[in-house]
Amino acid sequence: MSESIIRVSCVKHTYPDRTEVDICGLDFVVEKGERVVVLGPNGCGKSTLLFHLLGLLEPREGDVSVFGVQPSRHFNRIRERVGVLMQDVDEQIIAPTVWDDVSFSPRSYGYDAAEVDAMVERALDRVGISHLRHKVCHYLSGGERRKVALAGAIVLEPELLVLDEPVAGVDAESQRLFRDALVHVVRDRGGAVVLVSHELGAVADDLDRVIVLKQRVLFDGPPPDLAARGVSLGIHAEDLPLWLEDLR
Repeated sequence: MSESIIRVSCVKHTYPDRTEVDICGLDFVVEKGERVVVLGPNGCGKSTLLFHLLGLLEPREGDVSVFGVQPSRHFNRIRERVGVLMQDVDEQIIAPTVWDDVSFSPRSYGYDAAEVDAMVERALDRVGISHLRHKVCHYLSGGERRKVALAGAIVLEPELLVLDEPVAGVDAESQRLFRDALVHVVRDRGGAVVLVSHELGAVADDLDRVIVLKQRVLFDGPPPDLAARGVSLGIHAEDLPLWLEDLR
């Protein structure tokens, strides 16, 4: 029997400005070995879902479980098992050089110097930026900074990788490196990947399931099943409202 890494059941959250977001309908469950994409228009609850998975928000109602704990209360128990790549990587990169930034987590968690060096070199090599190890992050291109952030996300060899628009604005070679990182987490680590994307076409071949959100779960299944309902796998953000209503 497969083991659930994530389980979210009818989460309701109220922001300080009184905006309410409900993510109900089918339960959101991610098992070991799965690569799952979350699709939906702006305001559908994608970011709210991610923030709950990372313990940045606590639900007003409902349940959120990651590796069997509630992230908002016990994220320290699972922090080394979760890698994160946010959409705005400039908010994620906090150190002056590439090596400093990618090594931040293992250094913070008390790994010895030799372990840190080995972990950083492995992560840099996996995303193809070993040659940038001593470069100043501020002077890198947008695509290079995204790779630095990805290296930081995988440096601890996480069992769960959470990615927000991971291939936005990157070239074909960079997309391949991102896909290789996802395969490593799922195949070699026995973990899972959850990503948010507005472009299913860019990642469709690398997915096991698609979850469509619009305040509730409208669809949960493999990409071919979505295509069988007349939804193009090459959809873009501006097309989302046109076919979301058909999934009701």
